[in-house]
Amino acid sequence: MVLDTPVGAGSGMIGGVTATVDARPVGRRAGVALAVGAGLAMAASLPPMGFWPLAVVGVALLDRAVADAPPWARFRRGTLAGIALLAPTTWWIQALSVPGYLLASPILAALLGTALAACPPGRGRWLALPGLWVVFEAVRGRWPFGGVPLSVLAQGQVAGPLAGLARVGGSLLLGGATVALGVALAAAAARRPRPVVAALSGVAALAALAGVAPSGRPTGDVLAVAVVQGGGPQGTLADETDPRDVFERHVAATALIDGPVDLIVWPENVVNVDGPVLEQREGRELAALAEAQGAVLVAGVFEAFPDENRNAVLAFDGTGEGGEGLAVARFEKIRRVPFGEFVPLRSALEPIAEALPGAGLPAIDAVVGEPPATLDTPAGTLGVVISWEVFFADRAADAIGNGGEVLLNPTNGSSYTGTQVQSQQVASSRLRAIETGRWVVQAAPTGFSAIVTPGGDVVERTGVSEQRVLQGTVARRDGLTWAVRFGPWPAVGGAAVLVAAGWLIAVRTRNRGAGAHAAESDRPVDTAVGA
Repeated sequence: MVLDTPVGAGSGMIGGVTATVDARPVGRRAGVALAVGAGLAMAASLPPMGFWPLAVVGVALLDRAVADAPPWARFRRGTLAGIALLAPTTWWIQALSVPGYLLASPILAALLGTALAACPPGRGRWLALPGLWVVFEAVRGRWPFGGVPLSVLAQGQVAGPLAGLARVGGSLLLGGATVALGVALAAAAARRPRPVVAALSGVAALAALAGVAPSGRPTGDVLAVAVVQGGGPQGTLADETDPRDVFERHVAATALIDGPVDLIVWPENVVNVDGPVLEQREGRELAALAEAQGAVLVAGVFEAFPDENRNAVLAFDGTGEGGEGLAVARFEKIRRVPFGEFVPLRSALEPIAEALPGAGLPAIDAVVGEPPATLDTPAGTLGVVISWEVFFADRAADAIGNGGEVLLNPTNGSSYTGTQVQSQQVASSRLRAIETGRWVVQAAPTGFSAIVTPGGDVVERTGVSEQRVLQGTVARRDGLTWAVRFGPWPAVGGAAVLVAAGWLIAVRTRNRGAGAHAAESDRPVDTAVGA
């Protein structure tokens, strides 16, 4: 019996039938090594290392790791890649909560594994991978614990040439385009020119669209802004610090302001009091300080009550337009830090925290604020994202969609050693600036404080622990970008189309292989019988 069935590097078995693939599946050890290498390369692309081109290399390695592997192997390797990406880049969480860090990293990594398990085999994966990555980042922006959008690819790519894509489809689109470039690299390595051309053409089309997309417009009014950083030691916890010392450092730094300004921005919760701040000594001092400066003073306030905590920003009017020194506006934080400002799964985690030295959990949860995230002041309508909220595009969109003309990010990273979280927050402020088309002012007690243009460029940034005031002029702006107007839905919808198209290619390839196999089975068998 003669069966003409050529077998080579370009063929393989998918679902029991012959199908054309681009490379043989790698072995178990090689797959693990590729997955870990992929995650580490992507981790190195993020702040504070910030070698952004390595994200493309990491995606290409990940593609090779999962190419035509069975679903369970793709899940394992995707999860390993996720751990290699997230474990080092979210290390700062352990300073906040060891149980939270031990719980969050594996869960988030498993989400990546699940996305890759859903990846079609063969060349269809090259269409589906960018879409699945967008879905992965979209899901973890909402779940678990209300969303943990840390270490997203866009945080590194905001320093690269495609950053402008954020004003079209936010960080999700920027991350998806980065994965598309990784797909192009993987296809080039496999000597498949058509996917390379398709991926590069798609990214180029998006870049051209970003060039003509609306980016907000100046109203004609400008603000002289002073960003106050009180300084002090880095890596100190709240219960190790006298709140009054922190407050007085910022009062002293405010005295360094050179000349009249319209707006003074203090960091998050550098005013830490028991009960309503307006009934405390610090509230009166803030009002007097605003009056002395003749400016609007925005300060982060933490109010402790017996059964709840409140994390808010208050605007004090020292211009005389709304009443000398009076608090004219207030916004309370909506997106709380899991394990820091509220504890999910508290009953399950408290025994673990008690067993680990220094792993205590906050005893009282912070209340959830209410939108809109704006402060109406004589300096204009100020949009606000408080610290953790800067990682969430929807919080900035709420602020700007409700009239915010400038975006403020009062934050506090003084509890963390190193500069990992501070660098990621600056990168996120840059993303939010591009997405919203607004100037962003970030204020931190020990760094980094920064002023960011609507194009995502950092005009000036402080160092860690120094006492310093950043002064500059920012333009009040209006108008909505597409990222604010339409939110994540165009990126998510496009991702769904890519995943569906990838599976369609995979199914057609399988059906063609099944047809060829059936044709071979139906061919007459040439049986020669001799003497």
